[in-house]
Amino acid sequence: MTDRPETAQDDTTVERRFITETGVAARVAAIVEPVLADLGFRLVRAKVSGLNGCTVQIMAERPDGTMTVEGCERISRALSPVLDLEDPIEQAYNLEVSSPGIDRPLVRAGDFARWAGHEAKIETARPVDGRKRFRGVVRGVESNGVVLDLPDAKEGAEPQVRLAFADLAEARLVLTDALIREALRRGGPRAAEESADGVGVDAEAVSAAVPRPPAEGAQRAPPRDKNVTARPTKPRLKQKRSSEEE
Repeated sequence: MTDRPETAQDDTTVERRFITETGVAARVAAIVEPVLADLGFRLVRAKVSGLNGCTVQIMAERPDGTMTVEGCERISRALSPVLDLEDPIEQAYNLEVSSPGIDRPLVRAGDFARWAGHEAKIETARPVDGRKRFRGVVRGVESNGVVLDLPDAKEGAEPQVRLAFADLAEARLVLTDALIREALRRGGPRAAEESADGVGVDAEAVSAAVPRPPAEGAQRAPPRDKNVTARPTKPRLKQKRSSEEE
């Protein structure tokens, strides 16, 4: 499977994210997004954590919601020199590029539309009908928000809730058997084969990990590990082996 080239002008590539980063992760996202768009990918999430000293995780996908290990490798090679130049992180760090995974974050209106009929967990920035956390089936997308069926609605209460995209703080799919089957169906035979193998790269694990040097003059310890071991907890992309390993 090869990555289909896209242009940064494709509507699906530049579709606005309603859930975005803050702080240093927002600076990383601002650097990364145009590079991804030029390659025909789009950003799902940028995250900076203390994993292995410091890790910058870039979660990305193609506009149709798919991703391959080869795509992760392309992105990593393109991002490394740009991040070196812009230097958004003052300490040494590992760069990780991954797919969104099956129980993926939902950050765009198109994500909710694409996975309508499946369960999601959603948290809002402000209370809606007296609560901020919701779990239910994505029923559809309206002009400015998502409609969610609520299985836990109290008797006599409205069984649906409409959540404005502007109010969303966090949203992701819930891993269910139905979701796994649908994800594998959309991924085709290769995705099913890779899932059955049980060996590969988890959505939270690295497909391309590169240790980054500290900023000039910074007295920081280098990253401890070059690679992060994938956690075999759910279906995930399969790691491509190098010719040396074979």
